[in-house]
Amino acid sequence: MRPMIAFLAGAALSLGATAAQAETVWNLATAYKDSNYHTQNIARFVEEIEQKTGGKLKIKLHTNASLLKMPEIKRGVQTGQVQIGEILLSAYGKEDPFFEVDGIPFLTSGQKTVWEVYELSLPHIEAKLAKQGLMPLFSVPWPGQGLYAKKPTDSIADYKGVKFRAYNALTARFAELIGAVPTTVQSAEVPQAFATGVVSAMITSSATGNYTKAWDFTSHYYDINAISNKNMVIMNAKAFNALDADIQKVVMRAAAKAETRGWVKSNAVQASLTENLAKNGMTVAPPSEQLLKELKGIGKTMIDEWLAKAGPRGQEFIEKYNAIMAKAD
Repeated sequence: MRPMIAFLAGAALSLGATAAQAETVWNLATAYKDSNYHTQNIARFVEEIEQKTGGKLKIKLHTNASLLKMPEIKRGVQTGQVQIGEILLSAYGKEDPFFEVDGIPFLTSGQKTVWEVYELSLPHIEAKLAKQGLMPLFSVPWPGQGLYAKKPTDSIADYKGVKFRAYNALTARFAELIGAVPTTVQSAEVPQAFATGVVSAMITSSATGNYTKAWDFTSHYYDINAISNKNMVIMNAKAFNALDADIQKVVMRAAAKAETRGWVKSNAVQASLTENLAKNGMTVAPPSEQLLKELKGIGKTMIDEWLAKAGPRGQEFIEKYNAIMAKAD
């Protein structure tokens, strides 16, 4: 009996090893809270992949910077520390100007223009990511951004010398151009930064204003709809290529659905989240004519500066974008 027992035991171990090999577990890192609509969209993406693959690919979602902080996520995906990560694309403008094109103030106004920028810039983004061993899965925009302040604002002169929260190079430059002092503060650190006097004003979306409870530390929100940054979920290309072809198809189909779902949600939440700022006691108002004129002038300066960095590729992009917008008008 002993040889038979040994054989059966060996067979059981072999079957167990095969089952283990059939199940792949990935990690996905994001810096945003569970209540964030970006995070909720990603959670559905993860659930769908596990369901459609019958559990062959499981993805563990690490939210609220619990595994990696925002500045660490892209590098973490490149090195394989995690297989998937969510990044704020415009934070990487130093690597390629097209990463930050959606962060130029007043280049876009409304989701239609945001989508056109995305479509025109995506080939440049994909090419750069490919050189870094990365793949884009899907991208979802934030609602258009407005100004948050502790007092009424009538012109950019009101920001002279003010400590202004920046989250990328473009918002730091924006702060400089309005005469403020840029200070880098990540989304999760915003309430503490205001409470301790590190910053006293910022430009960000109504979504971030709600998630950080901006009414606790600012009093005024000016809905200028100046910037529509996008988050992008990226993947380690080597990890993706190691998957079976049928699982790869599931991942990409789930990504396409997540992108569509995310854009719809982003458009839907903008008005309700802006209203919620007012419900919590903030003064929500459009900018004065003078302020808007000054800010649009700064936007023009920043477009010119971006073109100087982007070179011929950037000029071609702007010409195509302007042509599309002219037809739309």
